[in-house]
Amino acid sequence: MTSLDLSLPKAGTVRRRGILSRSAANPAFLFGAILLGLIVIMAILAPLLAPYDPLAQDMLRRTVSPFWMADGNWAHALGTDGLGRDYLSRIIYGARISLLIGVFTVICSGIIGTVMGVLAGYFGGKVDLAINFLIMTRLTLPVVMVALAVVALFGGSLIVVVLVLGLLLWDRFAVVMRSAVMQIRNQEYIQAAQSMGYSTPKLLFRELLPNIFDRLAVIATFEMAHAILLEASLSFLGLGVQPPTPSWGLMVAEGRQYLLFDSWLILIPGAAICALVLAINMMGDGLRDAMAPETRN
Repeated sequence: MTSLDLSLPKAGTVRRRGILSRSAANPAFLFGAILLGLIVIMAILAPLLAPYDPLAQDMLRRTVSPFWMADGNWAHALGTDGLGRDYLSRIIYGARISLLIGVFTVICSGIIGTVMGVLAGYFGGKVDLAINFLIMTRLTLPVVMVALAVVALFGGSLIVVVLVLGLLLWDRFAVVMRSAVMQIRNQEYIQAAQSMGYSTPKLLFRELLPNIFDRLAVIATFEMAHAILLEASLSFLGLGVQPPTPSWGLMVAEGRQYLLFDSWLILIPGAAICALVLAINMMGDGLRDAMAPETRN
Protein backbone atom coordinates (compact mmCIF):
# COMPACT_ATOMS: atom_id res chain seq x y z
CA MET A 1 0.00 0.00 0.00
CA THR A 2 1.41 3.35 -0.99
CA SER A 3 1.91 5.81 1.86
CA LEU A 4 0.72 9.35 1.41
CA ASP A 5 2.94 12.34 2.13
CA LEU A 6 0.76 14.62 4.27
CA SER A 7 3.47 17.15 5.02
CA LEU A 8 2.53 20.74 4.27
CA PRO A 9 4.40 22.71 1.63
CA LYS A 10 7.06 25.05 2.97
CA ALA A 11 5.93 28.28 1.35
CA GLY A 12 8.22 30.27 3.58
CA THR A 13 11.30 28.47 2.28
CA VAL A 14 10.64 29.46 -1.33
CA ARG A 15 9.83 33.03 -0.30
CA ARG A 16 13.02 33.35 1.75
CA ARG A 17 15.10 32.14 -1.19
CA GLY A 18 13.58 34.86 -3.36
CA ILE A 19 14.26 37.47 -0.70
CA LEU A 20 17.88 36.38 -0.35
CA SER A 21 18.45 36.45 -4.11
CA ARG A 22 16.94 39.94 -4.41
CA SER A 23 18.97 41.13 -1.41
CA ALA A 24 22.18 39.83 -2.98
CA ALA A 25 21.43 41.94 -6.06
CA ASN A 26 20.92 45.09 -3.97
CA PRO A 27 24.11 47.24 -3.91
CA ALA A 28 23.18 48.87 -0.60
CA PHE A 29 22.63 45.48 1.05
CA LEU A 30 25.92 44.17 -0.34
CA PHE A 31 27.84 47.23 0.87
CA GLY A 32 26.30 46.94 4.34
CA ALA A 33 26.97 43.20 4.50
CA ILE A 34 30.61 43.62 3.46
CA LEU A 35 31.18 46.47 5.91
CA LEU A 36 29.51 44.58 8.75
CA GLY A 37 31.46 41.45 7.85
CA LEU A 38 34.75 43.36 8.06
CA ILE A 39 33.81 44.74 11.49
CA VAL A 40 32.82 41.28 12.72
CA ILE A 41 36.10 39.79 11.46
CA MET A 42 37.99 42.63 13.14
CA ALA A 43 36.22 41.91 16.43
CA ILE A 44 36.80 38.15 16.25
CA LEU A 45 40.48 38.52 15.34
CA ALA A 46 41.11 41.38 17.78
CA PRO A 47 43.94 39.59 19.65
CA LEU A 48 45.74 39.05 16.34
CA LEU A 49 45.03 42.44 14.76
CA ALA A 50 45.54 44.77 17.72
CA PRO A 51 49.19 45.94 17.83
CA TYR A 52 49.08 46.69 21.58
CA ASP A 53 47.24 45.73 24.73
CA PRO A 54 44.16 48.03 24.70
CA LEU A 55 44.46 48.53 28.47
CA ALA A 56 48.21 49.20 28.60
CA GLN A 57 49.05 52.77 29.62
CA ASP A 58 52.14 54.76 28.65
CA MET A 59 52.11 58.22 30.20
CA LEU A 60 55.15 59.22 28.12
CA ARG A 61 53.07 58.79 24.94
CA ARG A 62 49.89 60.64 25.86
CA THR A 63 47.73 62.00 22.99
CA VAL A 64 50.15 60.97 20.24
CA SER A 65 48.66 62.15 16.94
CA PRO A 66 47.47 59.68 14.25
CA PHE A 67 49.67 58.95 11.24
CA TRP A 68 48.05 61.46 8.85
CA MET A 69 48.96 64.44 11.04
CA ALA A 70 52.30 66.23 10.85
CA ASP A 71 53.52 64.98 14.24
CA GLY A 72 51.99 61.51 13.89
CA ASN A 73 53.74 58.20 13.22
CA TRP A 74 52.93 54.62 12.25
CA ALA A 75 53.99 53.22 15.63
CA HIS A 76 50.53 54.29 16.81
CA ALA A 77 48.59 54.55 13.56
CA LEU A 78 45.49 56.10 15.15
CA GLY A 79 47.39 57.82 17.95
CA THR A 80 46.98 57.35 21.70
CA ASP A 81 44.46 58.63 24.22
CA GLY A 82 44.97 60.75 27.33
CA LEU A 83 46.43 57.78 29.21
CA GLY A 84 48.79 56.72 26.44
CA ARG A 85 46.70 53.73 25.35
CA ASP A 86 46.92 52.78 21.68
CA TYR A 87 43.78 54.04 19.95
CA LEU A 88 43.78 51.51 17.12
CA SER A 89 43.86 48.64 19.61
CA ARG A 90 41.01 50.16 21.59
CA ILE A 91 38.94 50.69 18.43
CA ILE A 92 39.46 47.05 17.43
CA TYR A 93 38.51 45.70 20.85
CA GLY A 94 35.68 48.21 21.15
CA ALA A 95 33.97 46.54 18.18
CA ARG A 96 33.50 43.48 20.38
CA ILE A 97 31.55 45.44 22.98
CA SER A 98 29.24 47.09 20.45
CA LEU A 99 28.55 43.84 18.59
CA LEU A 100 27.99 41.83 21.77
CA ILE A 101 25.55 44.36 23.16
CA GLY A 102 23.76 44.68 19.82
CA VAL A 103 23.41 40.93 19.27
CA PHE A 104 22.42 39.92 22.80
CA THR A 105 20.03 42.85 23.17
CA VAL A 106 18.27 41.78 19.96
CA ILE A 107 18.13 38.17 21.16
CA CYS A 108 16.62 39.21 24.49
CA SER A 109 14.16 41.76 23.13
CA GLY A 110 13.39 39.62 20.09
CA ILE A 111 12.35 36.61 22.17
CA ILE A 112 10.13 38.71 24.43
CA GLY A 113 8.55 40.72 21.62
CA THR A 114 8.09 37.78 19.24
CA VAL A 115 6.38 35.62 21.85
CA MET A 116 4.04 38.43 22.86
CA GLY A 117 3.31 39.47 19.28
CA VAL A 118 2.62 35.93 18.08
CA LEU A 119 0.32 35.19 21.01
CA ALA A 120 -1.58 38.45 20.52
CA GLY A 121 -1.96 37.98 16.77
CA TYR A 122 -2.89 34.29 16.86
CA PHE A 123 -5.27 34.12 19.80
CA GLY A 124 -6.75 37.64 19.64
CA GLY A 125 -9.50 38.52 22.11
CA LYS A 126 -8.49 39.08 25.72
CA VAL A 127 -4.93 37.91 25.05
CA ASP A 128 -4.58 40.58 22.37
CA LEU A 129 -6.08 43.24 24.64
CA ALA A 130 -3.73 42.37 27.50
CA ILE A 131 -0.62 42.38 25.32
CA ASN A 132 -1.70 45.60 23.60
CA PHE A 133 -1.99 47.18 27.04
CA LEU A 134 1.58 46.08 27.82
CA ILE A 135 2.79 47.48 24.49
CA MET A 136 1.08 50.82 25.08
CA THR A 137 2.49 50.95 28.62
CA ARG A 138 5.98 50.29 27.31
CA LEU A 139 5.61 52.99 24.63
CA THR A 140 4.81 55.59 27.30
CA LEU A 141 8.19 54.99 28.93
CA PRO A 142 11.12 57.02 27.54
CA VAL A 143 13.82 54.47 26.76
CA VAL A 144 16.84 56.65 27.52
CA MET A 145 15.48 57.99 30.81
CA VAL A 146 14.45 54.56 32.08
CA ALA A 147 17.78 53.05 31.01
CA LEU A 148 19.68 55.83 32.76
CA ALA A 149 17.70 55.32 35.97
CA VAL A 150 18.07 51.53 36.03
CA VAL A 151 21.76 51.53 35.12
CA ALA A 152 22.41 54.22 37.74
CA LEU A 153 20.80 51.97 40.37
CA PHE A 154 22.37 48.65 39.41
CA GLY A 155 25.66 49.72 37.82
CA GLY A 156 26.94 49.85 34.29
CA SER A 157 28.21 46.32 33.69
CA LEU A 158 27.87 44.66 30.30
CA ILE A 159 25.19 42.25 31.57
CA VAL A 160 23.12 45.03 33.15
CA VAL A 161 23.23 47.12 29.96
CA VAL A 162 22.13 44.15 27.82
CA LEU A 163 19.27 43.23 30.16
CA VAL A 164 18.05 46.81 30.47
CA LEU A 165 18.08 47.40 26.71
CA GLY A 166 16.57 43.98 26.04
CA LEU A 167 13.66 44.70 28.38
CA LEU A 168 13.09 48.12 26.81
CA LEU A 169 13.31 47.36 23.08
CA TRP A 170 10.84 44.49 22.67
CA ASP A 171 7.81 46.60 21.69
CA ARG A 172 8.62 46.91 17.97
CA PHE A 173 9.09 43.16 17.69
CA ALA A 174 5.69 42.67 19.33
CA VAL A 175 3.91 45.16 17.07
CA VAL A 176 5.42 43.79 13.85
CA MET A 177 4.90 40.14 14.79
CA ARG A 178 1.31 40.75 15.88
CA SER A 179 0.51 42.41 12.57
CA ALA A 180 2.26 39.68 10.57
CA VAL A 181 0.46 36.86 12.39
CA MET A 182 -2.93 38.52 11.98
CA GLN A 183 -2.31 38.72 8.23
CA ILE A 184 -1.56 35.01 7.78
CA ARG A 185 -3.45 33.23 10.56
CA ASN A 186 -6.43 32.58 8.25
CA GLN A 187 -4.33 31.41 5.30
CA GLU A 188 -5.17 28.00 3.83
CA TYR A 189 -1.97 26.31 4.97
CA ILE A 190 -2.64 27.39 8.57
CA GLN A 191 -6.19 26.04 8.38
CA ALA A 192 -4.86 22.84 6.82
CA ALA A 193 -2.46 22.39 9.73
CA GLN A 194 -5.32 22.89 12.17
CA SER A 195 -7.48 20.34 10.36
CA MET A 196 -4.60 17.83 10.50
CA GLY A 197 -4.63 18.09 14.28
CA TYR A 198 -1.43 20.08 14.80
CA SER A 199 -1.01 21.20 18.38
CA THR A 200 -0.80 24.95 18.91
CA PRO A 201 2.96 24.96 19.69
CA LYS A 202 3.68 22.77 16.65
CA LEU A 203 1.57 24.96 14.40
CA LEU A 204 3.20 28.15 15.64
CA PHE A 205 6.79 26.91 15.37
CA ARG A 206 6.50 24.78 12.23
CA GLU A 207 4.05 26.67 10.04
CA LEU A 208 3.56 30.20 11.32
CA LEU A 209 6.95 31.45 12.51
CA PRO A 210 8.91 30.29 9.41
CA ASN A 211 6.57 32.36 7.23
CA ILE A 212 7.13 35.59 9.17
CA PHE A 213 10.84 35.11 9.84
CA ASP A 214 11.81 37.56 7.10
CA ARG A 215 9.96 40.37 8.87
CA LEU A 216 11.60 39.37 12.12
CA ALA A 217 15.02 39.63 10.45
CA VAL A 218 14.29 43.14 9.18
CA ILE A 219 13.15 44.50 12.54
CA ALA A 220 16.11 42.77 14.23
CA THR A 221 18.60 44.70 12.10
CA PHE A 222 17.06 48.06 12.96
CA GLU A 223 16.79 47.21 16.66
CA MET A 224 20.41 46.07 16.72
CA ALA A 225 21.48 49.46 15.38
CA HIS A 226 19.21 51.14 17.94
CA ALA A 227 20.76 49.12 20.78
CA ILE A 228 24.30 50.01 19.68
CA LEU A 229 23.45 53.72 19.63
CA LEU A 230 21.80 53.50 23.06
CA GLU A 231 24.83 51.72 24.51
CA ALA A 232 27.09 54.40 23.09
CA SER A 233 24.85 57.08 24.61
CA LEU A 234 24.88 55.40 28.03
CA SER A 235 28.65 54.97 27.90
CA PHE A 236 29.07 58.60 26.87
CA LEU A 237 27.08 59.63 29.95
CA GLY A 238 29.20 57.38 32.16
CA LEU A 239 26.42 54.87 32.85
CA GLY A 240 27.20 52.23 30.24
CA VAL A 241 30.22 49.96 30.04
CA GLN A 242 32.69 51.14 32.66
CA PRO A 243 36.40 52.02 32.28
CA PRO A 244 38.90 50.70 31.40
CA THR A 245 36.85 48.48 29.06
CA PRO A 246 37.32 49.74 25.47
CA SER A 247 33.88 50.93 24.38
CA TRP A 248 33.38 53.31 21.47
CA GLY A 249 30.85 55.42 23.38
CA LEU A 250 33.17 55.58 26.37
CA MET A 251 36.06 56.60 24.10
CA VAL A 252 33.98 59.52 22.82
CA ALA A 253 33.24 60.54 26.41
CA GLU A 254 36.90 60.32 27.42
CA GLY A 255 37.99 62.31 24.37
CA ARG A 256 35.61 65.24 24.82
CA GLN A 257 38.01 67.05 27.16
CA TYR A 258 40.49 67.18 24.26
CA LEU A 259 37.91 68.40 21.74
CA LEU A 260 39.54 71.74 20.94
CA PHE A 261 43.09 70.53 20.30
CA ASP A 262 42.82 66.77 19.64
CA SER A 263 39.38 66.39 18.08
CA TRP A 264 40.36 63.09 16.44
CA LEU A 265 39.96 61.46 19.87
CA ILE A 266 36.21 61.95 19.38
CA LEU A 267 36.01 61.71 15.59
CA ILE A 268 37.62 58.25 15.30
CA PRO A 269 35.31 56.33 17.68
CA GLY A 270 32.39 58.43 16.43
CA ALA A 271 33.16 57.35 12.88
CA ALA A 272 33.38 53.71 14.03
CA ILE A 273 29.91 53.94 15.60
CA CYS A 274 28.51 55.55 12.45
CA ALA A 275 30.08 52.89 10.21
CA LEU A 276 28.63 50.01 12.24
CA VAL A 277 25.15 51.52 12.48
CA LEU A 278 25.23 52.45 8.78
CA ALA A 279 26.18 48.89 7.79
CA ILE A 280 23.37 47.36 9.84
CA ASN A 281 20.78 49.86 8.61
CA MET A 282 21.77 49.34 4.97
CA MET A 283 21.33 45.61 5.41
CA GLY A 284 17.93 46.19 6.99
CA ASP A 285 16.88 48.49 4.15
CA GLY A 286 18.03 45.92 1.61
CA LEU A 287 16.03 43.15 3.29
CA ARG A 288 12.95 45.36 3.50
CA ASP A 289 13.20 46.26 -0.20
CA ALA A 290 13.67 42.60 -1.10
CA MET A 291 10.53 41.66 0.85
CA ALA A 292 8.39 44.18 -1.05
CA PRO A 293 10.29 45.35 -4.16
CA GLU A 294 7.23 47.20 -5.44
CA THR A 295 7.41 49.62 -2.47
CA ARG A 296 10.96 50.82 -3.15
CA ASN A 297 11.35 54.54 -3.60
